[in-house]
Amino acid sequence: MTARVLQVPYIDQSVRYPTGCESVSAVMLLRFLGVEITVDEFIGSFLERRDMEERDGVIYGPDPWKCFCGSPYDEDSFGCYAPVMCNALGKALKEPTGKAAGEEILKAICEGRYEVVDETGTPTETLLSDYIDKGLPVLYWACINMREPIVGPSWKLYETGEEFTWISNEHCMLLVGYDEEGYYFNDPFENHGLIRYPRALAEDRHAAQHGMAVGVKVWT
Repeated sequence: MTARVLQVPYIDQSVRYPTGCESVSAVMLLRFLGVEITVDEFIGSFLERRDMEERDGVIYGPDPWKCFCGSPYDEDSFGCYAPVMCNALGKALKEPTGKAAGEEILKAICEGRYEVVDETGTPTETLLSDYIDKGLPVLYWACINMREPIVGPSWKLYETGEEFTWISNEHCMLLVGYDEEGYYFNDPFENHGLIRYPRALAEDRHAAQHGMAVGVKVWT
């Protein structure tokens, strides 16, 4: 069984960023593309975030489609969705500074020949052909350790007062490769490193988290 796997710098989230899977995965992607940045710099400079708040016994919070809910440093916080990471990556990519996976990629990034793309709803097979086969990893939402998704908790949105329901066990990894029966990820949870999950299981958990993915297309 032949595997195609990209060699991407790995970062563990466990010690310092218990709910920072999105930011850690984004920084792995950025370093691959030639942006020398730390996770702390990414969170502090580019990630939109807002804390939860209790009002008269009712929990209010931000919309995860618009910003990170809580703090990546807090194990009781939640996370964020694909548009938030598109925005953060777009800002971070304006300052490439170091070595990329290849000189052509770094040159293209420096010259602005790239696009951050919200690939939510795109079939995983298409992500493989559009990104992995072209030497580019992809942010990919699924569930922690491929556990079952859990509906809840809920909170009221600051902006509208509408009730929002979170899908627990949300997790973001970096899709870096595949073979005939599995997908390979740089999984920042519990220092998993490079890990392989069965295709059907990964796709099911991906669908449970709104089918979210974010890629950076680079024209070399």
